[in-house]
Amino acid sequence: MPDRQESQLPDEALLEASGNGDRQAFGELVRRHQSWAWGVAYRFLGSRDESEDIVQAAFIKLLSASARYRRTARFKRFFYIIISRLCLDHAKRKKPGQSDDYPELADPSPGQEEALIMSQDAARVRRALDAIPPRQRMAVVLRYYEGLGYDEMAAVLETSRKGVERLLSRGREAMRKELKSR
Repeated sequence: MPDRQESQLPDEALLEASGNGDRQAFGELVRRHQSWAWGVAYRFLGSRDESEDIVQAAFIKLLSASARYRRTARFKRFFYIIISRLCLDHAKRKKPGQSDDYPELADPSPGQEEALIMSQDAARVRRALDAIPPRQRMAVVLRYYEGLGYDEMAAVLETSRKGVERLLSRGREAMRKELKSR
């Protein structure tokens, strides 16, 4: 269990300490960030198993890069970049629209109609999200699920603010078309 002092350190200090061999500092980073990192991967990939693999690979990459990390980049932005790249690389190797996880359908007994409708809507949105190109999908996930601003998204996606605007615009339009066609 990390000591009280370590759990109060900022992420950037913990990553530097990890680079100097402090495994407890790295463990604290994992505890702090595994949940949201998994959320990003899951929203992008739509698969629990693949998301777990991506997050594990992201933490391994983070540990490998920790010795070279300097506080010129905020930790969370640095980690978003790692996760985004891994997700995009994974999408290049995977067939479009291929997902292993689908939301469970609710029991349609009385009182469950609303849950069933919400589950069906979530499945439609998931399929529409899976159908759009990977960079557009990542832009949609970062903006609408993670709440990142345009400048931060530009840094993560390694493009300009205008590029982010185009990705989001195209992604929203593609999703609209997908949702209308279903």
